[in-house]
Amino acid sequence: QVQLVESGGGLVQPGGSLRLSCATSGDIFQIYDMAWYRQAPGEQRELVARISRGGVRNYADSVKGRFTISRDNAKNTVYLQMSSLRPEDAAVYYCTANLQTSPYSPASDYWGQGTQITVSS
Repeated sequence: QVQLVESGGGLVQPGGSLRLSCATSGDIFQIYDMAWYRQAPGEQRELVARISRGGVRNYADSVKGRFTISRDNAKNTVYLQMSSLRPEDAAVYYCTANLQTSPYSPASDYWGQGTQITVSS
């Protein structure tokens, strides 16, 4: 079994900062891409940021310059540093990892349970 556990969500004022963490545990052979998605009420889930095992990063245009994704391969953990937060950043944030559970299994996507970010004064 594989588990992804997010932490760091909560309430923040506009202009504030938060750091999300997502730790992956369980039967892990190799983790490839890790990413953060978000979903606001009534909206589709959208990609926020993605990072490859080698550290190549991609961001949604709406968060470029404000959010930074990073990872610690030794800890199987991905982070999302969020700054200059706006009310429109409020959503449930999900982490995902594309990984193999063994050298003989195909890579599959695994998801965390989500963490709520509220941006309000």
